Amino acid sequence: MNMQLFIVAGILVHFVFLISIFDIYFTSPLVHGMTPHQILLPPPAQRLVLFVADGLRADSLYALDSSGNSNAPFLRNIIASKGSWGVSHTRVPTESRPGHVALIAGFYEDVSAVARGWKENPVEFDSIFNESKYTWSWGSPDILPMFAKGATGDHVYTNCYKAEREDFAAEDATILDTWVFDQVKDFFNLAKNNETLFPKLHEQKIIFFLHLLGLDTNGHAHRPHSREYRNNIRKVDEGVQEIVSMVEGFYGNDGNTAFILTSDHGMTDWGTHGAGHPSETLTPLIAWGAGIKYPQTVTSQQYEDTFLKEWKLEMWKRQDVNQADIAPLMASLIGVPFPLNSVGVLPLEYLNNTAQFKAESMLTNAVQILEQFKVKMVQKKKTTLSFLFSSFKSLSESEQIDILRKTRIFIQHEKYEESISLCRKLINLALDGLSYYHTYDRFFLGLSITMGFVGWTFYAILIIIKSDTSLTRGISKNKVPDKFFQYGFAAIGVLIAFFLFIQSLPWTYYIYCLLPVPVWYAVLKEYPVIHVLIRFLLNVERAQFAGFLVIYAVGIEILVFSFFYRSTLTFGLIVFSVWPVVIRLWIQAKATVLSWILSCLLLAIFPLMPVIGRESNISLVTAAGLLIILIALSYLVTFFRRSKNKYLHHKDLQIYLFQLLSLVASTYIVNSTHSSLQSKQGLPIINQVISWMTLVSSLIVPLLSPTFLFLRLLSILLSLMSTYLLLSTGYEALFPLALALLMFVWIDMEQEAIQQYGISFKPKLAALSFSYTTDIPQFRPLHVDDIRRAFFFVFFIVTAFFGTGNIASINSFDPTSVYCFLTVFSPFLMGGLLLWKIAIPFVLVSCAFEAIQVTTQLSSKRLFLIVLVISDIMALHFFFLVKDYGSWLDIGTSISHYVIVMSFTIFLMLLSGVAQLLTTKRLELWEGTKRHSL
Repeated sequence: MNMQLFIVAGILVHFVFLISIFDIYFTSPLVHGMTPHQILLPPPAQRLVLFVADGLRADSLYALDSSGNSNAPFLRNIIASKGSWGVSHTRVPTESRPGHVALIAGFYEDVSAVARGWKENPVEFDSIFNESKYTWSWGSPDILPMFAKGATGDHVYTNCYKAEREDFAAEDATILDTWVFDQVKDFFNLAKNNETLFPKLHEQKIIFFLHLLGLDTNGHAHRPHSREYRNNIRKVDEGVQEIVSMVEGFYGNDGNTAFILTSDHGMTDWGTHGAGHPSETLTPLIAWGAGIKYPQTVTSQQYEDTFLKEWKLEMWKRQDVNQADIAPLMASLIGVPFPLNSVGVLPLEYLNNTAQFKAESMLTNAVQILEQFKVKMVQKKKTTLSFLFSSFKSLSESEQIDILRKTRIFIQHEKYEESISLCRKLINLALDGLSYYHTYDRFFLGLSITMGFVGWTFYAILIIIKSDTSLTRGISKNKVPDKFFQYGFAAIGVLIAFFLFIQSLPWTYYIYCLLPVPVWYAVLKEYPVIHVLIRFLLNVERAQFAGFLVIYAVGIEILVFSFFYRSTLTFGLIVFSVWPVVIRLWIQAKATVLSWILSCLLLAIFPLMPVIGRESNISLVTAAGLLIILIALSYLVTFFRRSKNKYLHHKDLQIYLFQLLSLVASTYIVNSTHSSLQSKQGLPIINQVISWMTLVSSLIVPLLSPTFLFLRLLSILLSLMSTYLLLSTGYEALFPLALALLMFVWIDMEQEAIQQYGISFKPKLAALSFSYTTDIPQFRPLHVDDIRRAFFFVFFIVTAFFGTGNIASINSFDPTSVYCFLTVFSPFLMGGLLLWKIAIPFVLVSCAFEAIQVTTQLSSKRLFLIVLVISDIMALHFFFLVKDYGSWLDIGTSISHYVIVMSFTIFLMLLSGVAQLLTTKRLELWEGTKRHSL
């Protein structure tokens, strides 16, 4: 098979494997076509005021300071004298968009919707705002528009500030909140004399939504334990008090206004959110006013956490809810239909109303969720053959009718507790049923993907054996399978397509289910190679083969474990350090082996350190910059003296001088920027310009340097380090330096290792060039040791990914790293910069791997095939580890692992091309420059 064609096919196949996870696990839970349901009894409130303090942690609001005083005295007084309180538990990802969707629409948004739009409304869903008579909202342009655009008619009004106000370098981010409070005050003052607005404000079923972003901005910029964050809480507390006073005064203290204050997500101590740490998932909930219970004093409360004593709130009853439960609570308070897509359960403990009202509310809640269950079941029934359809046994139609009949009888006989108990049972069964039908196709889709995975991996192994070993020399290369074999696979494909067609399944199902057919056809077409392989395995020495398998199985398990425990990488690097001693390589190259051991042990320190982002330490960034400058200078001086102008000319030195100056500039800019931000003077424009110029030049300047092995690698390192320093905030700035040091030693080690199996030709490393175009495979065939080289590469790639972080730190959003480039909130631009920061260590490892292929005199394409097989085995392992049960953090993490490994596989194919471009191509700026060739 043509290698280029194989790589293209590989990218397409792996892309299918990757996107399959979105159809299996990330499909939208939303269904449409339900009938709205609302409480027929008079609601306790005519209007609702919803305060959402973006990024407010529960403990930051509830805890007392060192003097025993609260940062929010007004809200604490509400807890003690006027309302109910508790903790709202959010789900992963703890980001603003899904948090607000859960609060206002009552369901947990699927990941695909988050990926498809930040400000827009990518999927149609109902919300409490849509069901209201009127909603007025003030706040961020990132949040408000998605609920207005999702509403029917023209009754959701938004007033947003400009996006430029969301500046992490602003002198005082509380202006985002004071702007909202001032706009609300102006709104009510204007309404007093506005003949159009005044009657609207006196309608029933209206909502006022105040989105307060200051805390999130200050938390990112200064951390949640900072003075700025605490001051912002006081500002919010004062602002809420003023708004409550103004609203009650506007309506003449009629007692028909309900107030709710909560947050979309919390924040870690180091100023990030997105993952599942308790500081991110525990948010405050305070409710008071019309329809809300007054404080209930208790003598003792049982909670798994110890926060009650820390907060000094143990005497007032704490009522915890899931974040989605707040939407039905708001609907119940103002008497609007429950949002059609809501999966929240009404928290009755917050309601101050009659037992009948509570029972009717719970029945409405149950019927609304049951409607979704029915629609979901009908949809699934339509796309499944009747004899194959298996209904959700726990909630049959007769069971539904029976529970609803009993509930209504209990309400008629005023047995409200019994009716509420039945409603809870019905809700739980309906939610289980929704999950059952939502995951109905998961098994057969998973089976299809597994078949494709195994087939593709086996096919890659056969290609390696066929192309690079002597096992298949006697086999005819052009043997064509007989017609029966071809027609058999064609018939299987037609049957599968027909089976999918008559069930009207989505077009993506055709790809997943039909993919294994051509893959396994390609595998079985190579049956002569399979026969030779089986014969070889039967004749090989069993003990040696078993030992070989055990070593690599353990190695792959170490890689898998590293996704859960970063310290596993440390163990692997320590094992790597003794590798040359085990193969007795130290006898012929003591200095190189010693360098290898020390480099491995140095890099092994990083996975043991805390994940990046928790503590900023610009001094370490400065130290990393100075260290790389000193190392590069000493190497260039030594190399220039030894080569005697043979490989490095004065004109080439100008490029390295420019890169060293760029490193000096980056080191200075990091210090200057963070100093300016700390003094609240903003991001200097000159710093921003130089940072972007450095980023752009870092991709071009290496192409101007000589293509000799270490000279080109040094140029790549210097350029990428300039950008990496600008994106660093702490010890991670030292990580690429330690990684690059090991990569340089690895190249030297591998050249020493190739002599052990009969290759006498050993050119000087200084003389080797990436532009060396000789057909390398003619020098030697594939060796067993090449599997070890490929495994080293995969291990170093994983180390590059998890050396300074983990899944949670990668999912969490910390804008501090990009402050040299921009401080105004821009999620996609900031995300792109952070992704490039993550990719830089990958590029360093990939370029080193290109150098390994040159020094070991093996075709890069053949060695890459082995990498592909190892990566695919890991990916299949994680595919089986994906789960849809347990905590949402466990589910999200398991899916993230699979997506990351699959992205690795696709990314490595593309990265191989990037590495070849960076290492082999050269741009000439000076005419007359001599070209060097071997």
